[in-house]
This record gives sequence, structure tokens and C-alpha cells, in this order.
Amino acid sequence: MNSKFRGVIPPVVTPLTADGQLDVESLERSINRMINAGVNGLFILGSSGEVVFSTDARRREIIENSIRITAGRVPVLVGCIDTETNRVIEHAKVAQELGADAIVVTAPFYALGSNVEVEQHFRLVHAAVNLPMFAYDIPVCVHTKLPGDMLIRLGLDGVLAGVKDSSGDDVSFRFLTMANQKAGHPLVILTGHEVVVDGAYMSGADGSVPGLGNIDPEGYVRQWNAYQAGDWNAVRAEQDRLAALMRIVTVTSGVAGYGAGVGAFKTALNLLGVFNSNRMPEPVKALEGQNVENVRAVLVEAGLLAG
Repeated sequence: MNSKFRGVIPPVVTPLTADGQLDVESLERSINRMINAGVNGLFILGSSGEVVFSTDARRREIIENSIRITAGRVPVLVGCIDTETNRVIEHAKVAQELGADAIVVTAPFYALGSNVEVEQHFRLVHAAVNLPMFAYDIPVCVHTKLPGDMLIRLGLDGVLAGVKDSSGDDVSFRFLTMANQKAGHPLVILTGHEVVVDGAYMSGADGSVPGLGNIDPEGYVRQWNAYQAGDWNAVRAEQDRLAALMRIVTVTSGVAGYGAGVGAFKTALNLLGVFNSNRMPEPVKALEGQNVENVRAVLVEAGLLAG
């Protein structure tokens, strides 16, 4: 197991200016805030980082600025997510050129294949770049659930360094952590589900990739430290508090999907003075009006914002 990638590794939300450009000032403020809170790494160009909304030029701009701002203080994982293998390899080579510490790759999507093709996809990407690779298990977006036996096999073969599990399947997650331990822990296993990180840690997870960590990085760092100390009461108490904060994504109305989830994250970061704007990528509308006030109320109740 590569211990370099353990702990709290938030998926960095990408800030935009009012006219839709990358807001480098807000990005710098957000990254520094998370690093100062004690996070163990950063995952850029994930789902929260607008990877599928970004042109190749925008992806390069986000990688360059994120790595410059981070300045080696924590590892930077870069999402290399696209519909097919050759496109992913192109992204991975750019990430390697720009100084990424690892890449994060989903199964191919749109032209769906069997698990035979999915496994070959990961093997081909691994052969093309000299970076640790994490498999990103997110079937809600790519419509393929990565089987645990394949992941363990790829870990043992040195193809995968780890797994970022955003499947929402707690049963398969538990089976994966058990199989990983039995195999000698070839994979770093990270959970991407903010509300059940305590359960993932009890299953033996090596860390978390919480989008909500952009909003309250200190909370997830406290929870990780409590886990390392074996203080399960503190782990659960912190999770209960964070679960209440996660209601920022459920208190809106008239929006759904990305607009409700990442839209709430951006709105919260704007209200907290981290982002200059809650602008969303086209064609997604930013939260406004009562939806903004609903997010504000959750932040006030959580003690993150003055009433």
C-alpha cells in the first residue's frame, strides 16, 4: 500500500468567475484553506472539480494552477476521465507532464463494454504513464460497477495503487476492504461518501475523498485523527455533525443533480468568503434567491457562519 495517499483528500471544487473563466484567486484561497486545515492530499478534476465540463485547455489550466498553488505541500491526484482509453491516456500524459502525483481514472463510458474491456482499459492506461493510478468507482455516472475481484487483481499486478469508491454500495465496499486486507493490502481504499465516512473507517478504509471537505476541512481532519487514535466515539460524533452540514445539498428546491450538489458547495463557499462567485459551468444554473438563503441557514446552524 502506498501510504502517501492516505487520509483526507478532498475533491477540489473548481471556482469560476462571473463570466465563466477559472477564478484563480478563489482557487488559491480554497486550496490554501484546506491545506492549512491539515488535509493529506487534494484531488483535482474530479466530479466536484467539473472535469466533464472542462475543455482540454481548461483542464490544463486547472492542473497547472493547482499544482503551482499546492507547491508540493500535499500530494495532488488528477482526474483523467473520458469516454475511452486513448482520450484518457492523453489526459494522463498531460497530468504527468505537469507534475501530478497520481491519476484517477473511471471505467470507459458511452460505448459500454464488458469487464474484460474495463480491465484492459486500466492496464493500457497504466502501461502508458509512469504514475500511480486510482480506479474511480462511480457507476451512477459511468454505468459500470467495478467488481472487487478485478480491483484486487489489478492491485496485486501493480496496475492500480488504489480505489476511490463513490459507488454508494456499502456492502461491496465492505467486501472490498476485507478482500484487500486478505490479499496483503495492495490497494489504498478511499471512500467518496461524505455522510458515511465513519462506517467506511470501521470497514478499514485508508481515507476519504469528501466533497464537503471543501466546506469544512477541519471536521474531516479531526475525524481522521480520531480514527488514527482509535477514538470511535469522536469519529461518530464528528460524522453526525458533518451529516447535518451535508443538508446544504438537500434544502434547495427546483434544482437537481449537479446543480443541487456542487451548486450547494459553491454557494456555501461563496457565503463563507472563499469563492468570489457561485457561478456554475454551462448549462447549469447557479443557486439563487431562497435557495441561497436555505444554504446560509444550514451554515449558520452548523456554526460556520454568523447568524
